[in-house]
Amino acid sequence: MNHCENTRPCPCTYSCPRHGKCCECVAHHRDHGEGVPGCFFSPEGEASYDRSVEALARDHGLIP
Repeated sequence: MNHCENTRPCPCTYSCPRHGKCCECVAHHRDHGEGVPGCFFSPEGEASYDRSVEALARDHGLIP
């Protein structure tokens, strides 16, 4: 991926070259078999550093 037009403020606290570049970040996490990127979480959910799908569902109020 050479260029990412999809940029926005990002709640992720990890400093990396993809910070705020959503398409690059998602592709990186997918390609490396990592959990859900921090940008999918609220600032409070991101602070837990739990990147599981279950944590994402809790963060969005889908499960208790």
